[in-house]
Amino acid sequence: LFVLGTDGYGRDLLSRIVHGARVSLAVGLLAALGAVVLGGAVGAAAGLLGGAADAVLMRAADVALSIPRLFLLLLLVALHGPSLAGTVVVLAATSWMTAARLVRGEVLSLRERDYVRAAAAAGAGPFRIAARHLLPGVAAPLLVEATLRVGQCMLLEASLSFLGLGVPPPTASWGSIVADGRDSIPAAWWISTLPGTAIAATVLAVNALGEGLRARIEGRS
Repeated sequence: LFVLGTDGYGRDLLSRIVHGARVSLAVGLLAALGAVVLGGAVGAAAGLLGGAADAVLMRAADVALSIPRLFLLLLLVALHGPSLAGTVVVLAATSWMTAARLVRGEVLSLRERDYVRAAAAAGAGPFRIAARHLLPGVAAPLLVEATLRVGQCMLLEASLSFLGLGVPPPTASWGSIVADGRDSIPAAWWISTLPGTAIAATVLAVNALGEGLRARIEGRS
């Protein structure tokens, strides 16, 4: 019994959607984690070092933001070829800029607080100040950014897989399942519609979680 029907090759669509969920969610989570770690490191370095280092790092972020992300994704994937690990790396490498600017702003604000100045006056070094006083302060907004970034990375992965440049077959992802049924929509609409609905519902749920975390954090502060 095929609850959701079959695809064009007679395969159980429900099984493929469930299997594709693992791949799409894993890519979204790992890419978001990589983007937040990379962006957090860049933003923390820019905020702590200041001066020329801050200017260079932020101009690099501005340049990366000025390039259309889908074009940059297509360029990087075309150079390295489609693969599961490559998709994660490419998504992380093109999604770190917002986290970098967020962390830089938080660090610039926190390092002017009285307790940070007191730690510096007591002889604490920059690494100790960063680890004990600055990084815990940016953890909450960075968590919100990571949550929101998961949905965006999932959408980008689905777009790449739909174009045949993301997760390569035979590994199933929601984007590739949608692509498999695009030529059969008049006769078998469910092949593309159901995984597309799964993508939309998951992204909306993740974004709602991120907005809930943001409202809770802002309410506490």
